[in-house]
Amino acid sequence: MSAGQPGGGSIVRRMLLGAQLRRLRDSRGISREDAGYSIRASESKISRMELGRVSFKERDVADLLTLYGVTEEPERQALLGLVREANAAGWWHGYGEVMPTWFQTYVGLEESAALIRTFEVQFVHGLLQTEDYIRSVIRLGHPEGAEPWVERRVGLRLERQKLLVSERAPHFVAVMDEGALRRPFGGPGLMRDQVRHILEAAEAPNVDVRILPFATGGHPAGGGAFTLLSFPESDLPDLVYLEQLTGALYIDKHDEVVEYTKAMDALDRMALSPAESQDWLHAFQREL
Repeated sequence: MSAGQPGGGSIVRRMLLGAQLRRLRDSRGISREDAGYSIRASESKISRMELGRVSFKERDVADLLTLYGVTEEPERQALLGLVREANAAGWWHGYGEVMPTWFQTYVGLEESAALIRTFEVQFVHGLLQTEDYIRSVIRLGHPEGAEPWVERRVGLRLERQKLLVSERAPHFVAVMDEGALRRPFGGPGLMRDQVRHILEAAEAPNVDVRILPFATGGHPAGGGAFTLLSFPESDLPDLVYLEQLTGALYIDKHDEVVEYTKAMDALDRMALSPAESQDWLHAFQREL
């Protein structure tokens, strides 16, 4: 599903629309406070709209466009069309009962990324997990979860994985610490299947799996796992996603993103090459 289709990349559409509204406001020299007053909203609401962090009302956007001097109907309709796309529900909304709001944001961004670079320490990345591995991880985190709830969570992750084989599949680079694979889930048989699944996924031209062996020693990502997302739209900056136990952080400040990019570049240099990683995985599979 492309970012321009309803339901696909709606969060990215919000970000694009917000960026365009910010440029229009700046070009007219209008303050956020005055813009907020024109739609009966606060300055902070305008700020959240311009960052794409809230949904848009078509009437509010129409009023802002008038304030910003956008009177030509083709331009107005193009921007109002973005409002409708931004408000379209993505497929993941069907899993709302098992999916926290903060993670819905990530899935929407993941769906629209052209490049996903990730570093994993504790687990095999969710886009590379087998069904049994997923089930084991979910049960570990939610031992009290009822069977139907667990299976819905499993289904959600399997649905996410379709992204890697879709028509607009991103380039996916997964650097995994050796510990993420040596930590067993569900026994040797499950882990053998998991390693086999990673090897099969890595055969795709858009998937690079890199192993960071213990022998490497220390590395510059001591803070733990993180994901870098890059988008095809030139208006959108790269984002860093940091998942926590009960929430997530989305970092978009340029200087901070640069530091994470440097760390990821260093991890790429330190990790085994894709070919060496496949050799490592085959050897590890024999160990299991």
